[in-house]
Amino acid sequence: MSDFTVSRLFSDHAVLCREKEIRIFGKTRKRIRLTAALYDAADHLLAQDSLVAEDAFVFRLPPQKAQTDCRLDIFSAEERVCFRDIAIGDVYLANGQSNMELELQNADEGAALVKTHCNPLVRYYNVPKFARETREADEANENAVWRAIAPEVGGDMSAAAYFFAMKLQPEIGVPLGIVDCYWGGTSIACWMNEETLRSTAECARYEKEYSEQCAGKSMEAYLEEEAAFILEMEEWGKSAEKIKAGRPDITPQELNKILGPFPWHPPVGIGSPFRPCGLFHTMLSRTLPVALTGVLYYQGEEDTWRTKKYDVLLTSYICMLRDLYRDQELPFINVQLPMWIDAGAEDSKNWPRLREAQYKVYRNVRNTGLAILIDEGEYDNIHPTNKRVVGERLYEEAMDVIYRLPCKKAVFMRGHSIRGNALCVLLSDAVYDTGTGEYLMEIAGEDGEYKTADLHIEGNLLTLSHPDIARPVAARYAWTDYAIVRLKGANGMPLAPFVIA
Repeated sequence: MSDFTVSRLFSDHAVLCREKEIRIFGKTRKRIRLTAALYDAADHLLAQDSLVAEDAFVFRLPPQKAQTDCRLDIFSAEERVCFRDIAIGDVYLANGQSNMELELQNADEGAALVKTHCNPLVRYYNVPKFARETREADEANENAVWRAIAPEVGGDMSAAAYFFAMKLQPEIGVPLGIVDCYWGGTSIACWMNEETLRSTAECARYEKEYSEQCAGKSMEAYLEEEAAFILEMEEWGKSAEKIKAGRPDITPQELNKILGPFPWHPPVGIGSPFRPCGLFHTMLSRTLPVALTGVLYYQGEEDTWRTKKYDVLLTSYICMLRDLYRDQELPFINVQLPMWIDAGAEDSKNWPRLREAQYKVYRNVRNTGLAILIDEGEYDNIHPTNKRVVGERLYEEAMDVIYRLPCKKAVFMRGHSIRGNALCVLLSDAVYDTGTGEYLMEIAGEDGEYKTADLHIEGNLLTLSHPDIARPVAARYAWTDYAIVRLKGANGMPLAPFVIA
C-alpha cells in the first residue's frame, strides 16, 4: 500500500494551468517527506517543490508557459509515481446543474461528432458524481481519468463545455482542459460550504428550511424514499425509450401528454444530493485548490422559485470559489437563463427575476461574463439539446473577459432618459427587428402599472411610449418566463433583458 496518493486531477494526460501557480495535492497515510518535479518534453526540469506532509499535502510550483509532453514525478525516499503526457494550458471548471450536465452524446450533433472528432489538445476530467461519502465514491475518484477528444471518446463530456472548448482551443493555440463538476436539479446552495451558506441571511435560509423539512428523518428512511424515487424515474424513462423507438421524432411535449410529466420530486434527507453543502463536500472539494483559468457556470433553474435574491447567493458563491481556488481575480462566466415555461403553466415571472439577478452580478462583480440566451430555450422543454449555441456564447464571453480579444457581444441597455411622454433607452449597439416574435417592451408611470409600450427603433436608440402614460418612469424588456424575442444586433446576438426602475 502506497504511503501517499495524488489527486487524479494530476494523472496521465492531465492539463495544468499555465501562467499561474501550479498546485498539486493529495493525501498521505503517515508523516512523510515528498517531492514534486515537473519536466518538459526534453526531460529538462521545469520546477520542483519539497515538503513534509501529514494527512494532506499541496505542492506549489511556479507558473509555466503552455506546452505538451511533460512529465510529473511525485516521490519520497521509498517510492515514486510518474505521470506522463502532461499538458500545460488553460483549465476551466464546468459547474452547475442539468443544462451544464447534459452530455455531448445526448445533444444535437453529439452522436455524429463523437464518431469522428479528434483534438488531443482538448481534454476533460469528470468529477465522479456521488451524493454521499462512501467506499464506492472513493474508488470512483481513485479511478477517475483525463481523456483527450478522439473518435468514440468524449460522449460523456458536458456538451456546453465541449462546444466551448472545441471553438476556443484552436483560437488560443494551447492545450485546454475541462473539469466537469455538475449535478442536475441542484440549487446553488448544494455547492456552497457551510461558512458561505451561513454568511448571509438569504443563504442561511436555505439551510434552515431544508433542515426543517428533513428533521427527524433517518438515513435509512431517506434511502428508502430515494430508491422509490429512482425506480419511478427509471420506469418513466423506459416507457419513454419504448415510445421513442417507434416514434424517433416525438417531441417532449407529446411524450408528456402520453406519460405525464417527468416525475421530478426528489425526497429530502441527509443523504440527498440536493441538500445544502452536500455536493461541495462530495464533489467540488475534490478539485480544491487546483489552479484554474476560469469557471463556466450554468445554474439557476432550481432557484427561480426559491429566492428573490439570487444575486446575493451568486455573489457569495463567486467569492467562495475565489477564496478556495486561491485566485481573487478568477474569471467567472455565467449563463443567463433562456426562455422556458411548462405547457399550460401560468407565467410566474420567476425566470425574468432570476435573469435580472444574474445581470446584477455581471454588472457589480469584477471579472465576470454573462452569456445571453434570451433568444434560446424551448417551450415545455427545460433541457434544450442545442448546446452548441451555449458553448459558443460562453466562448465569446471568454474572449472578452479572459483573453481581451475581439468577440461577439449581446446588445445591452447602457442608459435612459425621459423626453416628454416617452422613455428613451440607449443601447450598446444598434438593433433590428427580425420580424418574428414579440417586442416585449413595457413601460410604467408613477403608479407602477406596466403596459405594453409603443416602440420606435432608431439604430441604438429605443423610444417607448403609451397613450395612457403621460410620464413614464420605469421600463422593462423580456420580463416573462417564455416568449420568442424579435430584437437582435447586427452581429446576430440578442438584445439582453433589462429593467429600468
